[in-house]
Amino acid sequence: MSLTPDHRIVITGWSRLLRIFIPVGLLLVLVGCQADTPPNSEDSVPRARELVDLRSRVLGYTAEFRADSPYRPPGKAQRARLAKAVGSLLSGDAQDAERQLAPLGLGLTRLTDTDSGRRYDEIAATGGGESTRWGRLYLNADSTVRWNAQVPHPVSDRDTEALGVRLLEQNPGGALVLAGAHRRAGEDGAADVAHREDSAFQAIVVELQKRGVPGVQLHGFSDSSDRPYDAVVSTGAVETAPAEVVAMADRMDDDGLRVCRAWNARCPLEGRANVQGRSAEREHAGFVHVELARHARADDGRDAEEAADALAGLVAAWTSGSSS
Repeated sequence: MSLTPDHRIVITGWSRLLRIFIPVGLLLVLVGCQADTPPNSEDSVPRARELVDLRSRVLGYTAEFRADSPYRPPGKAQRARLAKAVGSLLSGDAQDAERQLAPLGLGLTRLTDTDSGRRYDEIAATGGGESTRWGRLYLNADSTVRWNAQVPHPVSDRDTEALGVRLLEQNPGGALVLAGAHRRAGEDGAADVAHREDSAFQAIVVELQKRGVPGVQLHGFSDSSDRPYDAVVSTGAVETAPAEVVAMADRMDDDGLRVCRAWNARCPLEGRANVQGRSAEREHAGFVHVELARHARADDGRDAEEAADALAGLVAAWTSGSSS
């Protein structure tokens, strides 16, 4: 009988233990790695994609607006679902946004502008139902959204839709919130989204405001003897103006525009009853209400370049975080 220890038994025992523990250990490591892995980047990208001329896409949509068109606002549950979809998109979850939008007759598309190469995410109707008149949202997909331009009365306030597109195209970090019907569409002022709480427009704007995204709302007025101004600038329900808004008004003034500042004087068209201005105050978000004469907002207007440059300076201040 040999007195030599039988190492084969010891080795075999450890081998069995190793065969058990090594796979378990690897599994635990893999699970831990997966827990630290960020969500799939594909979740943040809309599945539908198109090459478009952004300006033509927006203005082609608004060109169909008529004062005698039917209009019915979305219901409370529909507005809540839309707000949730916008929130998901802003948080980087495009696929959840798509799931929320589909029952509303809305879809999400990643657009690439053929002129600039810049990318935008568009929320818009996918068919011909009521949701076609609820409006659209365009978000800059190449940078974090820092500001938004609001166009509540496209076509009715002529050329404000073109000015909104111009701001979005020429300035980074922006979003465009666009009403989907003529101001006088429907019955009893239902489509006047600047003065209604029950609109898709308001639901989208509030979702941006909850995230601290400031907005500039674009309006237009016709010349008259009681409006001896080229621009009326106000902060809606708030009676003071932050430095970047004062700077915008001063720049317009320096460029030869006659500006009425609602925080310093009584002005026509101050927008005190504007519902987006009121919700901005509740959400502690920046809000600027800008009324422009047609020659200060139309592409061929004599003061259009100066007004657009001043607005660009405002959103640049918001983008850089230098607002007060």
